[in-house]
Amino acid sequence: MLDPAPRAPSPALLHFATNLLLAGTLLVQPASIVTCDALNDGAPMLSQILHSRYFFWAILALPGIPMVMALVSGAPAPDGRPVTEMLLHPTGEFAARFMIIAMLVTPLRMLFPKARFLAWLARRRRYLGVAAFCYALLHTVLYVADMGSLRQILAEFTALGIWTGWAAFILFVALAVTSNDASQRVLLQWWKRLQRLVYPAAVLTLLHWIFVHNNLGPALVHFVPLALLETYRIWRVFNPQSQAVPARSAELN
Repeated sequence: MLDPAPRAPSPALLHFATNLLLAGTLLVQPASIVTCDALNDGAPMLSQILHSRYFFWAILALPGIPMVMALVSGAPAPDGRPVTEMLLHPTGEFAARFMIIAMLVTPLRMLFPKARFLAWLARRRRYLGVAAFCYALLHTVLYVADMGSLRQILAEFTALGIWTGWAAFILFVALAVTSNDASQRVLLQWWKRLQRLVYPAAVLTLLHWIFVHNNLGPALVHFVPLALLETYRIWRVFNPQSQAVPARSAELN
């Protein structure tokens, strides 16, 4: 990747980054998310906060706060890299992390079917997927801004670490725009099949991470636990003795 001279990001880019994470709430239908008895009139205030979708979105947005602050300041990295390039890795990393967490819910619930936290997290897994898309979108916008021109983007497009990232992002888009109740009603049985695109998206994300940074270790630290738990999930599905957790309509498996 070429290193252009440090420059402050455009006002349009700052406005985009500031509002991006909050925009994810428009992609999902909250009606099927907050359904716990803790939201009754007599529920304690703390319980209401913990079960609020706004509280969960605030947690998902926390990693983006220092990123937005860095964009607003426009200051280059200590090694002289522009802020757009400096933020490429953390935005992509959190996109991968939230995707992995969303995918871990089902196998973990098979391992720990009585865990209340996992049940709580399963009801919010759709938000995790949308958050992963938001960070991936910011990652892509920063990459385009850092490259500076279509010619430079196309010049390295065929590199394994680059085209896998674009392919993963296209799948992220398809998953995000259908992560709502309306799409589920329209697509019927095709909705779950479409959501299974998260698996090739995960493989493409892994390849993108490894070959962009030429570093196997950090990528494996994130993806090996996912691979092991998904292997366990597949074993449970095909094992006639297994007792699978009832699937929810909002799950991505």
